[in-house]
Amino acid sequence: VQLQASGGGLVQAGGSLRLSCAASGSIFSINDMGWYRQAPGKERELAATITRGGNTNYSGSVKGRFTISRDNAKNTVYLQMNSLKPEDTAVYYCNADLRRHWYDSIGTSWGQGTLVTVSS
Repeated sequence: VQLQASGGGLVQAGGSLRLSCAASGSIFSINDMGWYRQAPGKERELAATITRGGNTNYSGSVKGRFTISRDNAKNTVYLQMNSLKPEDTAVYYCNADLRRHWYDSIGTSWGQGTLVTVSS
């Protein structure tokens, strides 16, 4: 299973970016999907998660500015980031809780990360 994240880049404060993460390979089902981020010198932290049914959860630092969504048919999760701030600068990682086969237990797969840099 591979999770391929894309959409990062350099943006000015107040701007927007949309991240995408597509899961591919042998996948039976995907439960929760999410975005985490790791700023330089800091630990990885939750940004947002979404259940298969579309229920969402956001960290306090991004709530109201970021929107997570998913396309179950495409095994893809998105993160729309608006009103970006310099403190949003980080490597953004996607993940998915999934089963590779019907008989497998649920495991978590991670994408490779995409860098978001917000200039002031």
